[in-house]
Amino acid sequence: MSDTVLVSASEGVATITLNRPDALNSFTVELKEALLEAFQQVAADPAARAVVLTGAGRGFCAGQDLREHADLLAADDPSPLNTVERHFNPLALTLATMPKPVIAAVNGIAAGAGASLTFAADFRIAADGAKFLLAFANVGLGLDTGASWTLPRLIGQARATALALLAEPVSASAALEMGLVNAVVPAEELQGAVHELAARLAAGPTAAYAAIKESFAFAATHPLAAALAKEGELQNALGRSPDHRNATAAFVRKEQPVFQGR
Repeated sequence: MSDTVLVSASEGVATITLNRPDALNSFTVELKEALLEAFQQVAADPAARAVVLTGAGRGFCAGQDLREHADLLAADDPSPLNTVERHFNPLALTLATMPKPVIAAVNGIAAGAGASLTFAADFRIAADGAKFLLAFANVGLGLDTGASWTLPRLIGQARATALALLAEPVSASAALEMGLVNAVVPAEELQGAVHELAARLAAGPTAAYAAIKESFAFAATHPLAAALAKEGELQNALGRSPDHRNATAAFVRKEQPVFQGR
């Protein structure tokens, strides 16, 4: 894997770090391809029961590397934005459908596709100096990396429209107020706060978490009757799982359950 993405694992937590700190971890083709590989690797790894996504240095991700993009435009590339279909769409879909909890540790600016990726995570914890910026309109573009789907569901249509059309930075405190992030902590406490949450999730019922995520995603685009049927399907499958059986037995014995993630 390219060194533009770092993957580490500890006690059931896989940490994926965007590693172009001198460029605020902006997306080149190399970084996008390495990140998708990392997502796929972690999604398929049963030992990874929770995932942390963050950026190296002082930024989370500044979005597309505009220098690389400008070179394509200058060369009269016939499809300068086919990276949306080739890279950003698979990244958003793989992250959003990850069968385990994902935490975005937003350590600095999250702009453009970088911001969009945080919206696809299950949790967002931001350093107090972090900012979010949907910068697409500033360069004459629409939304990508799933923001049109995720953002209105997080903060509502009106606020999402304002963020996208005005393309102005949103502070961490404002993001917390509008429900865009789950928590804001001092920068020096970000790693500890994220680790605490990730460790809690990694010790939890991974299969149940995956089913909960799947049911939310399904219900978002289906009527109630179909959502009820999906819930029944998932519950029936989980009812046969070792975690459910062991946790039920522990409850009867008035003990704390120990989840194996299956």
